[in-house]
Amino acid sequence: MINTIPINYYIFLSAVLFIIGAVGVMARRNAIIIFMCIELMLNAVNLLLVSFSTLHNDPSGQVFVFFIMAVAAAEVAVGLAILSVAYRNIKSVDIDLLSKLKN
Repeated sequence: MINTIPINYYIFLSAVLFIIGAVGVMARRNAIIIFMCIELMLNAVNLLLVSFSTLHNDPSGQVFVFFIMAVAAAEVAVGLAILSVAYRNIKSVDIDLLSKLKN
């Protein structure tokens, strides 16, 4: 199926997804939304890796995507654990209010 769709479409879609994720990380203050935007950026890179891997008939890109997804799952687990502790202390997940944890 990837042979029928030009690679330029995958590159464009991946670039749009990555830009949406980057803007979300820079513009938002909610930590959960920032984590979701980081995941969106990782998925944009994964889409490129899979599309180029399929284009060149080389499975190493798809194996690399598997490892990226495993690291992303670990990142989410640790990040949500940290956020739950922070929410318990300051009753908010606002990034600006998390600076209160230093005191």
